[in-house]
Amino acid sequence: MNRREAFTRMGVGALVWAGEVAAEPLPSSVAGVRILDSGIAKAATELSQSVSAPYLFNHALRTFLLGSLTGRARGMKFDEELLYLACILHDLGLTEPFAGELPFEIQGAQAALRFLQDRMYATEKAEIVWDGIAMHPLRIGQFKRPEIALVGEGAGADVLGPNPSEIGKDSLGEILTAFPRLRFKKAFLDTCGDVARRHPAATSQTFMRDVRDRYAPDFHPANFCDRVANSPYSE
Repeated sequence: MNRREAFTRMGVGALVWAGEVAAEPLPSSVAGVRILDSGIAKAATELSQSVSAPYLFNHALRTFLLGSLTGRARGMKFDEELLYLACILHDLGLTEPFAGELPFEIQGAQAALRFLQDRMYATEKAEIVWDGIAMHPLRIGQFKRPEIALVGEGAGADVLGPNPSEIGKDSLGEILTAFPRLRFKKAFLDTCGDVARRHPAATSQTFMRDVRDRYAPDFHPANFCDRVANSPYSE
């Protein structure tokens, strides 16, 4: 039985698939940010860790930490649990059990929503988590409430580098020590490339990209893969 079959049979709410070894407990806080330990937060963490490669799970945690620090630096007030749930689950759509024919951010948002619904989590809160995940690669997320906007801000800071005026070297160093990158650049692009090859119709694209490609063929936008390679992280 592979992971997809295991989770299909056990349901989205299953926390550990057959053969998974119990993980080390998370630190209570990193860089002055508390790691959420409510019942629903623990369950979401276990789900994320059970389906994600270690590099991707660490990225989810760094996304929460960097998003939280960004929010603090900007004086934003946010619900820590909602932000944590959206961050820890934001890349489910890149994992084997949950990747599919919808864009990865929608696949992940739908999986997270089912997970929360299975646990009778408040509908209005679950919808905020859905928005945070579904909008995290999109600029529109920057204009939404903090629990939504900071998912994209945290993920962006981890993938492309943080704003040094908002996140200091000491804080970043503590985060990277607690949750190492584990050759993130290559692993992340390889994972995204594999999902794109298996589900090419699901790669995010708006109609204006089609119009641009037809009417402005000489325009060559910056490539995301180059931006990842040129980020300030060593790997």
